[in-house]
Amino acid sequence: MADKQTAQLQRKQMMLTEPIHQIIPKMAIPTIVAFLINSIYSLADTYFVSSLGTNATAAVSVNASLDQLIMMAGSMLAMGANSYIARLLGQNKDKKASQVLSTAFFLAAGLGTLLMVFGNLFMVPMVRLLGATPTCEQYSIDYATYVLFAAPFMASNFVMNQCLRSEGSATLSMVGMGFGGILNCILDPIFIFGLDMGVAGASLATAISKVVSFAILIFPYITRRSMLHLSIRNFKPERTTMYEIISVGSSSMFRSGLAVVAAIMLNKLAGNISDSVLAGIGVCTKVMMFPFSIILGFGNGFQPVAGFNWGAKRYDRVRESYRFSSKVAFIGSLVMAALVLVFAEPIIVLFAGTDPEMTKIGAFAMRTQAIALPIHAWVAIVNMMCAGLGNAKGALALSTARQGSCFIPILYPMAWIFGAWGVASVQAVADVLTLVLALPIMLRTMKQLDQAEKALAQQ
Repeated sequence: MADKQTAQLQRKQMMLTEPIHQIIPKMAIPTIVAFLINSIYSLADTYFVSSLGTNATAAVSVNASLDQLIMMAGSMLAMGANSYIARLLGQNKDKKASQVLSTAFFLAAGLGTLLMVFGNLFMVPMVRLLGATPTCEQYSIDYATYVLFAAPFMASNFVMNQCLRSEGSATLSMVGMGFGGILNCILDPIFIFGLDMGVAGASLATAISKVVSFAILIFPYITRRSMLHLSIRNFKPERTTMYEIISVGSSSMFRSGLAVVAAIMLNKLAGNISDSVLAGIGVCTKVMMFPFSIILGFGNGFQPVAGFNWGAKRYDRVRESYRFSSKVAFIGSLVMAALVLVFAEPIIVLFAGTDPEMTKIGAFAMRTQAIALPIHAWVAIVNMMCAGLGNAKGALALSTARQGSCFIPILYPMAWIFGAWGVASVQAVADVLTLVLALPIMLRTMKQLDQAEKALAQQ
């Protein structure tokens, strides 16, 4: 018990005293690694399935929207709990933080279960709604089948991942996510080719990997090795707790919800042109998950540091963490953008084979998104700053902009004017538009920080 208390105290001291340029990378690198491994196994599904033909590849692209639906079931609770727990720990309210964790965890499991049940009851209309064309509908059903059974575990995983980071245990989070990703890459060829399951094999491999990740992530909680305690007795959906979780977490829910809507609209427009366009844009989305994962992982390392120090009234460290994160994210995104611009076409060819239309559309979409990548990186840091400080309105506005308010209104006009090229470039244009929204929000957030510093100085 003494060793455990010492470790918990060391984590708190790390958040409050360790140099910012050391603690944020320390928090971010395990998360980045875990996200990258997830991106690898997501792309692995697409790579192995692509050998079955363009229609099968298009089906995996369609079912990316199903992943977003499951993410929506857990992300609101996960992100809201992460922000609230970080602030509670900064205020030394450990018991309340454990109640927030348990409440978010069991609610996420319940939402995932509901999605599993109704998804299986309405499988065919669901995949059609997600954008499946007649030529890839059966593939889409095959892929959705096993993934839906893993939905309760996937939704709960989001909560445990985020809450482990909020207490400074990013390495544990990385192990849980990373091991599941590696397992998925191993199982894909075994189930798809070895057992001749086709697209259903990719789905089963994904489902098993998510369950294994769940077992790894829950281990530190059930063995009391974490700072927080997960227990049904701590399940207390009180008004204050739910308000704090939902007010900040709603930004993530709306972001995921709008991402689903945007993906469905994009899939339908691309599918109306051809399965090659649908598959090309889908592969672009999977590939661009790599730079996006690095940006998101770095932001997830920054957010709990900002939130913890905000709760502890260390406003100087909040400001320093933002400046450091902004610089690193911008410079890193420039490097990644250059790599994507150079290697876009060779990467797409790995999945397109002899399909020239898929190659051209996919490479074009990747390059346009690479040009806008530095803007996306800075806006992501501003979004994490708002979430960390409990600025629910700012976090909501920014998290719903990229695939919502700045994406949906321009999708149909760009498709009508530019055809397939407009559909392929709409995400990049939306990323540029988010900058217009992020600038005034960041100015107001810095003003909020200035006011907090002045109030502290007068005490």
